[in-house]
Amino acid sequence: MNQQVYRSLISGGSTGLSAAVLRFFLQIAATGYSFVVRLRNFLYSKRWLGIHTADVPVISIGNITAGGTGKTPLVIWICKLMQNKNVPCVILTRGYKARGTTDEPAVLAENCPQAKVIVNPSRAEAAAEAVDKFGAKVLIMDDGFQHRRLHRDLDIVTIDATCPFGYRKVLPAGLLREPLASLNRADVAVLTRCDQISESEVNRIEQELRLINSDIVVAESVHSPIYARTMTGEKITIEQIKGKKIFAFCGIGNPDAFLSTIKNTGANLVGSKIYNDHYDYTDGDIDDIHGQANRLGADLILSTQKDYTHYATCATQYEIPFAYLAVEIKFISGEDKLKQLIKDVLAGKIHKKY
Repeated sequence: MNQQVYRSLISGGSTGLSAAVLRFFLQIAATGYSFVVRLRNFLYSKRWLGIHTADVPVISIGNITAGGTGKTPLVIWICKLMQNKNVPCVILTRGYKARGTTDEPAVLAENCPQAKVIVNPSRAEAAAEAVDKFGAKVLIMDDGFQHRRLHRDLDIVTIDATCPFGYRKVLPAGLLREPLASLNRADVAVLTRCDQISESEVNRIEQELRLINSDIVVAESVHSPIYARTMTGEKITIEQIKGKKIFAFCGIGNPDAFLSTIKNTGANLVGSKIYNDHYDYTDGDIDDIHGQANRLGADLILSTQKDYTHYATCATQYEIPFAYLAVEIKFISGEDKLKQLIKDVLAGKIHKKY
C-alpha cells in the first residue's frame, strides 16, 4: 500500500465502508502485535531474555513511532559533542538496505567523519567490535529504543511534534512501534520540529509525556536548514534559496515536515512528488522528477540528504540542478539538561536499571 494512502487510512482521513473494514482488520492485527511486544518487553524487564553489557557507556537514540522522527540529526549532534570533548565514539546502526545501498549510515558517515559507523543487526557484536577494534570510549546506538538486547546507560527518544503519538495505536493500526507506556523506559524525550506546531500543542505533548513518565527530561528542538548542496558539490546558502522556484521530492517517513521546512526558508515551492520511505530511485524516476520540475518552471530540485544517497548516481547531466537540503538540530529548550546527562554518563555517574 502506498505510504500516503496508508497514513490517510490509519489517521481516519479515508472514509467510507471499505476504509472502515480495513481499519477493523488492521486493529485485529495490531492486537496480536501489541501482545507480542508487551510479552517481549516483560521478558527483558525480568531479564529472562539475555542482555549484553558493553565495556563502555552506551547512549541510545530511538523513537516510539514508525517513520521519520528526526533521529539522524540528533545522532550527528551527539557525535559532534563527543568530538568537541575528544571522546572517541562509534555509531552502531542496523542500517536499512535497498539494492545494496544504505541511507542513514551513509548520512551519518558523511556528517560524522571522525566517528566510525558500524552497520550490524547485532548491536552486541557491533559493540564488541567498536571497543576492541576501534577503541571507542562511548557507543551511540542509532534506532536503539526497541533493541533491548544491548544495555544502554541513557535512553533518548525523539518524538516528532507534528505526529507525536502515532495516532495512538500500535502497528499496523497506527504508527506506534510499542505502547505509549513503554516511554517509562526513556530518560529523555527530544521533541523535534517544534516550529511546525503551536506553543500550546507543544505544552500539551509535554504534559502527556510527564503523565506517562514523571521523571522524563523533555527538550524542544527544530530542524534548521543550513544549506543545499548540488550534485557537483556546489553549496547554496539558505539566503540564496529564498525566492527560488523549488520542486521537491522525498521518500521519508514524514514528507509533510520536509515540505514545510522548504517553505520556511522563503522558497517558492512550485511542486512536489512523494515516494515511500527508503525509496530506491531509478533513472526513470529521476527523468520523471526532472520533467515535472521543468514543466513547472523550477530553478532547483530539492530532496533530503537521505534520499540523495539513493539517487546520487542517477541525477547527472540535467538542465535543472538536483540538490539535497542539509539540516541540523537546534534546541529551543532542554539542551543544558541533555548535555549534563551525557556528561554524567561519560563520568559513570548514571547506572540505568534495565
